[in-house]
Amino acid sequence: PERVGADAGRAGQPLTDVEMAEVESVMTWEHRVYVRRFGHPTELEKEMTALGVDPVGVGLMKPKGDFLTLKVHDVSLQAAHILKQEMLSLGGEAVVHKEVSMLTIERSDMLLMGTQRQLERLVKKLRMQPFGLKRLAQELEQVLRGLERSRRPLIVSGRGWQLDCSKKTLVMGILNVTPDSFSDGGRWMDPEAAVARAREMVEEGADIIDVGGESTRPGHVPISVEEEIRRVEPVIRCLKAEVDVPISIDTYKPEVALRALEAGADLINDIWGFRRHPEMAQVAAEAGVPVVVQHNRPMEMAAYDDVMGEIIQELRNSIDMARQAGVKDEQLILDPGIGFGKRPEHNLEVMRRLDELVALGYPVLVGPSRKSFIGQALQLPVHDRLEGTAAAVALAVAKGCHIVRVHDVKEM
Repeated sequence: PERVGADAGRAGQPLTDVEMAEVESVMTWEHRVYVRRFGHPTELEKEMTALGVDPVGVGLMKPKGDFLTLKVHDVSLQAAHILKQEMLSLGGEAVVHKEVSMLTIERSDMLLMGTQRQLERLVKKLRMQPFGLKRLAQELEQVLRGLERSRRPLIVSGRGWQLDCSKKTLVMGILNVTPDSFSDGGRWMDPEAAVARAREMVEEGADIIDVGGESTRPGHVPISVEEEIRRVEPVIRCLKAEVDVPISIDTYKPEVALRALEAGADLINDIWGFRRHPEMAQVAAEAGVPVVVQHNRPMEMAAYDDVMGEIIQELRNSIDMARQAGVKDEQLILDPGIGFGKRPEHNLEVMRRLDELVALGYPVLVGPSRKSFIGQALQLPVHDRLEGTAAAVALAVAKGCHIVRVHDVKEM
């Protein structure tokens, strides 16, 4: 670089692109410097261990290498200025509306950007501050706790069995005993056919069988509690004697869930996350079984300003309902509800941001199988969506999700 700069008569000045190209043509990368990205803190820990860092040092430095961006909604002008000042003093950053600095806006959303260690120190500082910052400190602390919990082995347990979500992504096989499901309606209405299909899915690798007696596709016709019980109860009783994996009941009706549990079901899958029938939380608490809490909205309310942010907040409401009923955290599984109360563009954004849901610290189940957002993206009918489903499942796994709910068990 000195020779080229001197030859150009500009010693010490930045090189032009042409001059830089000449340098690069003769340069050797002795130290092999490159950008190293860590998708998960465990990767950073492995890298430091491989470098020979002392284990104590690994523990001290890992939070400093874990860079986070947290979104905070609706912060007052006074609180925003304090947050900005505190984050800058810690070496982080806080992003606010441009009018905050001009004092012409009363409230602003914010992005807090810093390492885990910086954010932990921020929490301690905010506990002493006015303008609602003590409450914000509590919320930030809960978010950081959830993030820490998400990095530990997650085990779901109930009725003498356990689902270890830390070793691999589990596969939930769909068994619809319905005449009108969007993908396989009518195929497994006969109990013998349903049990045979369940056995086949277990042989193909299913870790859970999810039995549903009422279609929840868009425009479905609701059925009575009695009819739903008539469809699912005999199938579940037969399955308990035939397969050695947990059986899930896909229902939002407490009466159906109770009868299914009596028949031998091990897990509840509630597509309304307790919000259609709050009594479902009590059923799960008294039975001591795990429950999938799914996000859902009526389609006429499928409008979002921040789709994942709103999903997370509504799932937090379901978690609060569960805790109040006595459901333990280790019983909860979260589902963003792909295809439920969401338009295709919403579903694509949810898939892209699944790791934000994983960061809450609960096992996450995703059910993209053959859904219409795949069909619309690829312009394909229901039975031509195998590859699209596989792509969505692969993305869910890469994002850290713990369970995928699918029709095509062997392929997934």
